[in-house]
Amino acid sequence: MQWRVKPVLPVTKLMGTVAVLVLAAAFAVNDPVRWVLAGLIAAGLAGWALRDVLVPIRLTADHDGVTVVTGFARRRHLPWSAVERVRVERNTRRGLRSELLEIDTGDAVYLFSAHDLGALPEDVVTELSDLRAA
Repeated sequence: MQWRVKPVLPVTKLMGTVAVLVLAAAFAVNDPVRWVLAGLIAAGLAGWALRDVLVPIRLTADHDGVTVVTGFARRRHLPWSAVERVRVERNTRRGLRSELLEIDTGDAVYLFSAHDLGALPEDVVTELSDLRAA
């Protein structure tokens, strides 16, 4: 089993990069500070989109355990014996509700959003529990 970023996300981030540069061209004609800020924002968005393109698969699972993406593009295999808990972490702040898949190994916690997984965290927890029990 594997869960990946939806293809629309890196495209949206790249469109945001272009939009930032277009806005800078429109409103920062003779202002070098605005150009620098726009360049930094555009570079950040482009790097974020590049990660989605280079490492679209964020989580894989099989009978041996799970493999998670850590950092920018590293992968770490976790055997089922190292996984203490898999659950959905729900938070509500300022009227916004978020759900994250949490994989707890005792020494590290790995969090994945629905955008990272391309699926609802609740569905992924169910599939991982079924696979782990099998």
